[in-house]
Amino acid sequence: MSPVPEEPRPLSGGLSEATRRAWCLLRDKGSFQVVFWLIALGIGIAGGAAALAFRSGISALQRLAYGADDVQSLHSFAGGLPWYIVLVVPICGGLVVGVILKCFTPDGRVRSVADVIEGAALHEGRVEGRAGLASAAASLITLGTGGSSGREGPVVHLAAVISTWVLNRMRADGVTGRDLLGCAVAAAVAASFNAPIAGALFAMEVVLRHFALHAFAPITISAVAGAVISRLQFGEGAEYLLPEASILGFYQELPAFLLLGALCGVVAGLFMRAIFLSETVATRLQRRLSIPQVLRPAVSGALLGGLAIWFPHIIGVGYETTLKALSGNLLLHEAVIFAVLKAVAVAVTVGGRMGGGVFSPSMMMGALTGLAFGIVATGVFPDQSGSPQLYALAGMGGVAAAVLGAPISTTLIVFELTGDWTTALGVMVTVSISTAIGSRLVKRSFFLTQLERRGTRLAAGPQQYLLAMFRARDVMRPADDSRAAPEARCWELIEQGLYLDAAATLEDAFPDFERSLEPFLPVVTLSDATRPPELLGALFHVDALRAYNRALAATASEEHG
Repeated sequence: MSPVPEEPRPLSGGLSEATRRAWCLLRDKGSFQVVFWLIALGIGIAGGAAALAFRSGISALQRLAYGADDVQSLHSFAGGLPWYIVLVVPICGGLVVGVILKCFTPDGRVRSVADVIEGAALHEGRVEGRAGLASAAASLITLGTGGSSGREGPVVHLAAVISTWVLNRMRADGVTGRDLLGCAVAAAVAASFNAPIAGALFAMEVVLRHFALHAFAPITISAVAGAVISRLQFGEGAEYLLPEASILGFYQELPAFLLLGALCGVVAGLFMRAIFLSETVATRLQRRLSIPQVLRPAVSGALLGGLAIWFPHIIGVGYETTLKALSGNLLLHEAVIFAVLKAVAVAVTVGGRMGGGVFSPSMMMGALTGLAFGIVATGVFPDQSGSPQLYALAGMGGVAAAVLGAPISTTLIVFELTGDWTTALGVMVTVSISTAIGSRLVKRSFFLTQLERRGTRLAAGPQQYLLAMFRARDVMRPADDSRAAPEARCWELIEQGLYLDAAATLEDAFPDFERSLEPFLPVVTLSDATRPPELLGALFHVDALRAYNRALAATASEEHG
């Protein structure tokens, strides 16, 4: 008797199980995802509105301070004003900025993109609220009264303040906090440049410093929302309209773009170092001459005003000069002189703690550098090269990418700003070389170097900065713990000088473990030199390694989730 053939089984073993899991995921987490995307949309609208309000506020203040009808051509208008107005306006702006920072910030320092990066890495996606709002006001006044910096950095931090306010009411954890912070940053950048693609990538590349899939959808939603807010006000057109399409003789001209990339990397490095040197020198002079902190921005304003009497193009963001460079309407010596003077003006503004960012100034520096290079290149090889405007466009991306440490998003910003997608290869070559060189001259980027100068080491990645997040007191075994270290041995180590202060971090502890080869180190409090230390417990090497490994695993899970 032949066996009865089995009826074919339904795809219940694999497909049904997958369907069940998908349904459970949708049921358990789907509603949260939808709610979070709606929150991301709201953050995008708020971030775009903040960028729009900040830009409008700068324009209104410039009209009030200088009497200009068209702020897009402010420096041309300022060239016809009496010299004393050009001199006094930045001084008055600096005085107001000094008062704001004195009253509302603990250290008199303007918050910027670097603080947003620090908030993402170390503070669960949160930034300072009070100091952040004061910094936005200070930057608005700085840019409205002739300060030579950019508006994008303050807008990014202002959007981060908005997301922090939402996060604190949500009581969100670190992963959600960083995702929502990325949404705010994406909206601010997208609205500032009318560049939604670049805004989303900037948030992930520069601030979050990863491209996790779980963050992509909400960040994209926010970026699009921010760009829509901007376009409702300013229209669909590109920020910079080039006079004609640039033509690239691809293969024979690529070596020139390699050289331009190297030049842009050097220019970016010198530009960043000039700003940091200005900060150092200004701080030393302030201490030596006993200048009150509240007057430091006013002194910088006086220097800017004096420079602007002769070179008014340094006033404000500098879009007019950037457009002239991209259009090829400057001579070689003008491009070089304007670039040098702009670097000096930005260094004075930022070093004097007047406020503003470095995004737009770096783009202006790049456009001037590229134009100067292009004039020379097209003059030497007229038959093998395109127009100088093409080199200005590539240089704009090259210097900005090296300063920001953001080659991907900066390349896209250049394309979205100009609407010129035909020069992609030249811009990409320039950006890649400039970023490689510029990152060697500082700690990867301007923002990460700023943090390094404050003692916050994020440039090396989570394997470095996670150590600073754990204090010995939080990881140690207390003296009354059942697994505590022997008290007698602890005191022996203290007498040998092998101990940790309660405020020490794992970053401080690991080198001591390597040198001493001890399984644990005592943790003490040191009140003053006349009293003996108080033994709190002991930090075991294995406990420190376990806490560090867990943090690394959580970071990897977030980045690859």
